[in-house]
Amino acid sequence: MNRRQTLALLAALLPSRAWAETWALLDQARGQEVFFHAWGGDPKINDFIAWLGDQAAGLGITLTHVKLAATADAVARVRTEIAAGTTKGAVDLIWINGENFATMKREGLLFGPFTESLPNWPRVDTQGKPATVTDFTEPTGGYESPWAMAQLVFEQDGVNTPPRSIAALADWAATNPGRFTYPQPPDYLGMTFLKQALYALLPDPAVLQSPHAPGLDAALWPFLDALHPHLWRQGRAFPKDEPALGLLLADGETRISLAFNPGRASAEIAAGRLQDTVRTFVLEGGTIANASFVAIPVNASAVQAAQVVANLILSPLVQARAQDPGVLGFQTVLNMAALTPEDRALFDALPLGPATLSPLALGPTLLEPHASWMTAIAEAWAARYGAG
Repeated sequence: MNRRQTLALLAALLPSRAWAETWALLDQARGQEVFFHAWGGDPKINDFIAWLGDQAAGLGITLTHVKLAATADAVARVRTEIAAGTTKGAVDLIWINGENFATMKREGLLFGPFTESLPNWPRVDTQGKPATVTDFTEPTGGYESPWAMAQLVFEQDGVNTPPRSIAALADWAATNPGRFTYPQPPDYLGMTFLKQALYALLPDPAVLQSPHAPGLDAALWPFLDALHPHLWRQGRAFPKDEPALGLLLADGETRISLAFNPGRASAEIAAGRLQDTVRTFVLEGGTIANASFVAIPVNASAVQAAQVVANLILSPLVQARAQDPGVLGFQTVLNMAALTPEDRALFDALPLGPATLSPLALGPTLLEPHASWMTAIAEAWAARYGAG
């Protein structure tokens, strides 16, 4: 990276001269290596993190992606290190949310609070996107920094009248056997489908915002018992994750799929991995939405550089690239009204993509249930249908 590119990156990283004069972390962070523990199951995300590493390198920071099969693996490693008295741990930054964040916060495993001291924090849309400061009903408290918004969408190929409710989807599956399925819990997308179903099946969905209690999920199981025989492979097997689910749609095995990234289908079309006839739709009444976060363990070895990377992720430069449907198609956590005209232009120039709904067409968002619901439902699902 040449000097001009480095200066441009610093301008994105530090939105005003005052920040540049006061944020001493940049000097402290140079020469540090950040071991970023993040899910490694999607080549597009891996490529994006590699690109992010190139930007960090321009600031004198080495970013190393430690590819995880499950975020809980990083949590367990930090817990083990803390128990052993390790003060300079192997995990510097974690892509995290939900129960993993709640666990680390509860056990005092997180560094912080740090988010409000990040120079780019004022650009985050905490009012319009409350999921940026509330993680599965758990207040973030400044212990994790958001980096992308996500919302459950459904993808269809050749379905003239897409089903607009969970009940209508079940009816569609019954008349189109084998053409729909969902990832096997405890995969996050499979769990999101189950939570979306609960919103439709529970007499009072407001209970989802409180801790799970035995019996509250009773309506889910008869619904799944009736649905599963009509799924791909008659519900005797399930794709392991979102990429595997997407391949079924790409190969024409299924005609309705789901994703937690409203721009996924357009990104896959742009990459030539999905038919250009695929389109996205949502359910009436809204779908579940949340934010992805990064957090820093309390015993991180590169605390200063980890904060610089968290701040870099919140820059318009990085946020706009993540929203590009040709890259990831993620939705930004930033408030457009808080950006300069030049920064807003980065987003205005992005195409929605052929399969991506406009923000208005995405409709209302539903809050993530309390994190305890995910644990309870995953365990009950495995006990009832087998762990695969």
